[in-house]
Amino acid sequence: MSPRSTEPLARPVLAEFLGSMLLAAVVIGSGIAAQRLSPDDVGLQLLENAAATAAGLYALILIFGPVSGAHFNPVVTLADVLLGGSSWRRFLAYAPAQVVGCITGAVVANVLFSADPVSISTTERATFAHGVSEVVATAGLLLVIFSLVRTGRADRAPAAVGAYIGAAYFFTSSTSFANPAISVGRIFSDTFAGIAPSSVPLFVLTQLIGAGVAIGLVRLLYPSTDRQRDQLRADAATAL
Repeated sequence: MSPRSTEPLARPVLAEFLGSMLLAAVVIGSGIAAQRLSPDDVGLQLLENAAATAAGLYALILIFGPVSGAHFNPVVTLADVLLGGSSWRRFLAYAPAQVVGCITGAVVANVLFSADPVSISTTERATFAHGVSEVVATAGLLLVIFSLVRTGRADRAPAAVGAYIGAAYFFTSSTSFANPAISVGRIFSDTFAGIAPSSVPLFVLTQLIGAGVAIGLVRLLYPSTDRQRDQLRADAATAL
């Protein structure tokens, strides 16, 4: 998913920032809209939030995928490095852009709905069930992405990732954050999709555990030969 270590990263990093910003705006903004449109029905709020997120992810991956790979998520970039498709240089460039992008997206979402630009969330989510949910959600997300990449079906990732996250909103008690950057970004909106700062360390830790589980499973289920790895890197270089 990533080309040569010496290539310029300005365009891919900008794409990761913009994609992460818009993703956070979609997640948080649709949560605010759902809360206002369906104030007495939490289930309907969640459905509206999940549907908007799934559709938004599909569109954003199509937009930014050819430029950066459309990671929008530090654990996706980290897994790409550890599975041999990317470099630590790329991870160190992408991760800050993803975090700053998600924080910016939270501010944008607040402004879009005439709320204070920054409001620190008070929604506590640090429970055992939420932690296990984030392990499962993150592992599942990475399995979706890298199973498709390693079997030559990367073109199906936009739909598959959107569908998985939309489903995971409902089958996990945490509503599937599965992303350290957006976990940090959601701190800055005290709305339906927010998370209290004290809950974020558990989420990030369990997301990293989920990434470790997924990397092991990908290596076991989809072993990649040297020729396949070279082809993946060549495909990524062409796309960029």
